[in-house]
Amino acid sequence: MAYIIGEIGQNHNGSVDIAKLIVDVVSRPIHDKLFNQDLRIMDAVKLTKRDLKQELSGSQMNRPYDSAHSFGKTYGEHREALELNDEQHFEVYTYAKSKGLDFVETLCAVGCLSILKLFTPDKLKVASRDLTNLPLLSALGETKIPIIISTGMAGEKELNDALNVIGKYHNDISILHCVSEYPTKYENVNLKTITYLKEHYGQYKIGYSDHTIGIATPIAAVAMGAEIIEKHITLDRQMKGTDQAGSLAIDGIYRMVRDIRNLENSLGVEKIFIEKSVAQAREKLERSIATIRPLKAGHTIVEEDIHLLSPGDGIKWANKDTIIGKKLIKDLPKDEIIYSDNISSEN
Repeated sequence: MAYIIGEIGQNHNGSVDIAKLIVDVVSRPIHDKLFNQDLRIMDAVKLTKRDLKQELSGSQMNRPYDSAHSFGKTYGEHREALELNDEQHFEVYTYAKSKGLDFVETLCAVGCLSILKLFTPDKLKVASRDLTNLPLLSALGETKIPIIISTGMAGEKELNDALNVIGKYHNDISILHCVSEYPTKYENVNLKTITYLKEHYGQYKIGYSDHTIGIATPIAAVAMGAEIIEKHITLDRQMKGTDQAGSLAIDGIYRMVRDIRNLENSLGVEKIFIEKSVAQAREKLERSIATIRPLKAGHTIVEEDIHLLSPGDGIKWANKDTIIGKKLIKDLPKDEIIYSDNISSEN
């Protein structure tokens, strides 16, 4: 089954309590009312950790940030307001684990590895922008923690360079196809990259990190073989914050996970066969050989005497030779099924 990651990122708006509320939403049961089935919930939540000393140039940190989504007068103040410290990340980690969820961390700088003194995330994530940050990749690889990388800003050379750096330490690597356009236009998604990655990078787990609006593309990605799905999540898409509007809120989270799990149940095996569950419908709806006119006992059946009607519990047209030339042993009215016990076993 696909490993589904709910990316909280910084949709917590600097609040541990909001982060925990999002964890609560993710950990709710997924129940398909139509078939009265409980489905597997999302697998993990993810936070993002920045080290502001290793984030932006001084001029960018000090530039005025006048936006409806600003949490500070300068961009540096804005970023600082949205950061949770190591202890707060640990608090959210502990809460997520208590709810049965895995915990993934995006670490944006070598300095962020300080959180590893408090806990070990189940997986580390490399943001698309840091795929070319080879010193960071080396430091993350050295931890031996499984790593997920996104290709949102990368071509094949950048991807290969990243894999080579991490691969010096371990190969527990997952690759997510991604397009770093927020939101991503559907014509730019190019889901067929998933099949390309599965063909050419089959030694790694291949998935998809989605930035489109809605749930169609992550569901389609699973149908195309994505083993990991990552999607931004929040409590309310109207909340302050640049990522909120492009995230899934409570209902969207439920519907995406429900539909992915139902899709997974639908994929089946590469084979054509009659499913046992269709037996009742087949008997009711398929067609059987029937009389096209009233026929008397002793009549020898010819092809002109028959046609096809439902139900489908009689003799099929492919087997018509088993009754052509045989005699009826009872009268049959027009438009009645000719069952095998209506005919003589002799010609």
